Amino acid sequence: MNIDMAGAKGRATYAYTGGKRFDAARPAVVFIHGAEHDHSVWALQTRYFAHHGFGVLALDLPGHGRTGGPALSTIGALADWVIAVLDAVRVQKALFVGHSMGSLIALDAAARHPARAMGLALLATAAPMHVSDTLLDAAREHEPEAIDMVNQWSHSTIAAKPSSPAPGFWLQGVNQRLMERVSLRGEAQLFHTDFSACNSYADALERAAAVRCPVCVVSGRRDAMTPPRAARPLVDALRQAGAAVQTVELDAGHALMSEQPDATLDALFAFALGCAKTQAQAD
Repeated sequence: MNIDMAGAKGRATYAYTGGKRFDAARPAVVFIHGAEHDHSVWALQTRYFAHHGFGVLALDLPGHGRTGGPALSTIGALADWVIAVLDAVRVQKALFVGHSMGSLIALDAAARHPARAMGLALLATAAPMHVSDTLLDAAREHEPEAIDMVNQWSHSTIAAKPSSPAPGFWLQGVNQRLMERVSLRGEAQLFHTDFSACNSYADALERAAAVRCPVCVVSGRRDAMTPPRAARPLVDALRQAGAAVQTVELDAGHALMSEQPDATLDALFAFALGCAKTQAQAD
């Protein structure tokens, strides 16, 4: 789905709708990918949602995939862009679902625009989301090396099961090629731009205090990049602010959607049904 963003600096914007025409009358779910990725990381989850009663917008962030650049360099700017997308498709409320960098974008959007948030799902999140100097330097000076490192750290095993049981599929190879493709199509040092946005975002705990919608935090037990303990300060801040928070821990690494696709879908869909029911009762 190509979105007319004339009201947002004319940027050509793409959202995958899960194989169904987007219907703004349905409960809307916005899926937000992480660094050096695009909408395709949500392939299974988005198709299921779209064919089971939800309006799906799996976004390509600015400068990623099919969305025009330049890339945006701060989490706040990316969150405002997500809200501009909702304005463009005339959606008043949505469930924000974000992975890794996308979780920070989702958090910021839900906190600063509480009237737009039906719910908030944070996958492989952390507060703060520090990026090591070594990885930042590699992303700036030797992007292929940075892609190799992140691809290895994102997966908990060489061949997670039951993630891709069919012959010929290899999760690490698929993710490697995706990041390389996003890099090739994007602007120079895109990975560094993404990582810098994560590393410099210092507002997560403050934003958590402003969240008023239900929250689901999904972590990978073997995540080497954003381990479950890194999400605890955020969970505590959300709960102290009065948000209803549920936590789910899966047997996976950082690449939750591909290593545990069905379990990730089950957690998200059950949460989404609850959010949609609560919103319908409020309306």
